[in-house]
Amino acid sequence: MKSPDQNSKRGRFITFEGIDGAGKSTHIEFITALVKQAGQDVVVTREPGGTELGEKLRALLLHEKMNLETEALLMFAARREHIDVVIEPALSSGAWVISDRFTDASFAYQGGGRGLPAEKLDILENWVHPHLQPDITFLFDVPPIVASARLDAVRVRDKFENEKEAFFLRVRAEYLNRAARFPMRFRVIDSTQPIADIQEQLQQIMQPLLF
Repeated sequence: MKSPDQNSKRGRFITFEGIDGAGKSTHIEFITALVKQAGQDVVVTREPGGTELGEKLRALLLHEKMNLETEALLMFAARREHIDVVIEPALSSGAWVISDRFTDASFAYQGGGRGLPAEKLDILENWVHPHLQPDITFLFDVPPIVASARLDAVRVRDKFENEKEAFFLRVRAEYLNRAARFPMRFRVIDSTQPIADIQEQLQQIMQPLLF
């Protein structure tokens, strides 16, 4: 059981990023287990989605064609709701939040992939969460050709997953650009490695945060 001091501490915010097929889901489960083993409450969520409204917007975003700016605005609308309903209340209560994607994904997909100017995304980010950033972001980096083969093996693709390799090359490049810009926050993981090797790296990175 946590002490009163532990309960009064703000939780940690951890995000997972990478192109579709990078293997985030497996490692989210692993990190969640580590956090729970350390005695911390944890909330696992995703974007777009995470709330009742967010999941409705997710269905539109993943399957309906729309104007690029409409897409970006809906992403941030879902994010605003997500922060208000899930992320901030959990962090304030002392729980850790683990999210499958956050704002870096908008810069990578709507920005890098689709070509929306970064200045417009900066405005949305500063409007929707001016004072909130992840404590750590794991970027699972993998060549698009490898990611595509993985997707074919596990599920029917949504509209993003159906994009051509050139799109994912641009998304990957923007993710790596973000990692270079914010090295204190990002940890880039080579997702072509065996799962056991990746999890060993994750455990080493998480150790100082957990204890």
